[in-house]
Amino acid sequence: MRTPPVDAPPSPPDQRLAVRAAGVLAVCSVLLITLVAVRWHPLMSLDGDIADTTHRWAVDEPGLTHAFRILTDWVWDPWTMRLLCAVVVVWLVWRRSAWWTAGWLAVTCAVGTVVQQSLKAAVDRPRPVWRDPVDTAHYAAYPSGHALTATVVLGLLLWLLHHHGAGRALWRTALTVCVISVLGVGLTRVWLGVHWPSDVLGGWLLGALVVAVAVLAHRRREA
Repeated sequence: MRTPPVDAPPSPPDQRLAVRAAGVLAVCSVLLITLVAVRWHPLMSLDGDIADTTHRWAVDEPGLTHAFRILTDWVWDPWTMRLLCAVVVVWLVWRRSAWWTAGWLAVTCAVGTVVQQSLKAAVDRPRPVWRDPVDTAHYAAYPSGHALTATVVLGLLLWLLHHHGAGRALWRTALTVCVISVLGVGLTRVWLGVHWPSDVLGGWLLGALVVAVAVLAHRRREA
């Protein structure tokens, strides 16, 4: 008598959510990259209109613009985010029982940087050019490295807090700080006139995609 097949156990809810999120984020990321690469006119026009408006505001509000430069160049700079990631990696290694998670965190942040630089070279989108710039930036525009790096690093750290059962007060505080930082760094890049809005959106989408795939990899390792 043949034994009936046994169904595989259902995936944990957060793993199913990560799979769905990765799929949606991948589709959205590919679509946006394609539109930027072919310079789809409606998107280019919208980018230009928003950038023109925010640049006028930046010129008219020098005090606020200076504050945004401090935030984007020091607090939310990609190297600040990488340093934060390195501190957490060292702490995980010091715990000794979290070697794999430390390596996973470091590798994922490195992958985010590779994705960012590869797409900048491939798309090669020019940055906005102004007669009266309030800030400067180098390399190609798409995607925003500030937005992508902040999304990857802070997204991974938030997930680790959730995964290890952080207390409600700590979780809410961390979530608030991370959301303000990820949104804030993207908005400051547009305000300072060094990125088009779709560059920032692309950085957010790609950063979230890297986080979703990394969470799946971590979950499979634990299974």
